[in-house]
Amino acid sequence: MSIKNNLLLLLLILAPCFLAAQYEIFEHQGENRQYLIHIPDNCPEDAPLIVVMHGYTGNATGIRNYSGMNAIADQFGFAVCYPNGTKDNSGNRFFNVGYEFHNNETVDDVDFLIQLTSYLQETYNLSPSKTFSTGLSNGGDMSYKLACEASDHFRAIAPVAGTMMKYIYDDCPATGVPVFEIHGTDDDVTYYDGDINNQDGWGAYMPIPDIIEFWKTANSCAIYNSTNIPNTNLSDGSVILWESYTGGINDSEVWLYKVQNGGHDWPGAWGNMDINSSLEIWYFFSKFLNPTSSTSQKDINRFFQIAPNPGKDTFSLFGLDHSKEHTYRLFNSSGILIEQGAIIQSELHLNKTYTDGLYLLFIENTGYAKILIQN
Repeated sequence: MSIKNNLLLLLLILAPCFLAAQYEIFEHQGENRQYLIHIPDNCPEDAPLIVVMHGYTGNATGIRNYSGMNAIADQFGFAVCYPNGTKDNSGNRFFNVGYEFHNNETVDDVDFLIQLTSYLQETYNLSPSKTFSTGLSNGGDMSYKLACEASDHFRAIAPVAGTMMKYIYDDCPATGVPVFEIHGTDDDVTYYDGDINNQDGWGAYMPIPDIIEFWKTANSCAIYNSTNIPNTNLSDGSVILWESYTGGINDSEVWLYKVQNGGHDWPGAWGNMDINSSLEIWYFFSKFLNPTSSTSQKDINRFFQIAPNPGKDTFSLFGLDHSKEHTYRLFNSSGILIEQGAIIQSELHLNKTYTDGLYLLFIENTGYAKILIQN
């Protein structure tokens, strides 16, 4: 992870700008830890909670502004927490994943995040079984550590430009945690091919393909598929290959968005603009909102199918409960609601012709699916 930093990217991540932050305080092991919390007005009881963590030298305000996760939460009704890391001897905020230059740091961020999210669940009536973790760079690294050491508390993770330190990889129990990694092949901070020999001084860390293979095996995912995400922005110099492994334990999945020529960033906010990473992360997490211990009819109905897909403006839906009426909402790649209506005899007829690209379909009381529109 060479410390080559794009100045504009740093400003976006680090600056406590644009939106004033009112930090909350949570005491943990004698320290007053800071965090931001966002509870949408439409947030229901037993709602999901997503933890979004900043990168090394960043802060909670910066990642809140940069990721745009609040806007997605407002659309879909979940809570978001942005914790602040503690400061190291250089005055930089971090989450303790065991970087080589942090070998004297003793802060226990795994316990901090368990205790903080438990407190938020109780305080805001959030669901203990629907807590998820994501983060950029160091925050993504921390998400992997949580998946290994707190899998009974965090349902799934979605690191962005994150990695697994080798010692975490070597000691990680084979737990069934769904994983979604978004990573650029030209990332000059957290190398896609890893740094096993610790040439950059962060400590040895794993190549992304090895990490995906680890979690694919841990989740017993046997079905592989790859899809090219539509290249809707021709000026960003990158394209995305979506690799997915499905059919795992408790319907777990492992995804990789391989951003070809992508850098160290949060696609949709900077770099690749074909997707909104925050919306993609929510879609991934939404697949795991039901309890893992049952296969009730409600659980089964969540996995409906769409055909044709790609399609233009008319789609057939399979797997719906025909004893119920169904309404839908359609969102564009920015997470903006663009259409809503009723499903008629398992047919979805869009009200207009939309531009080519990925869209997110939500069917009330059933679940989400991606639609690829091609005219």
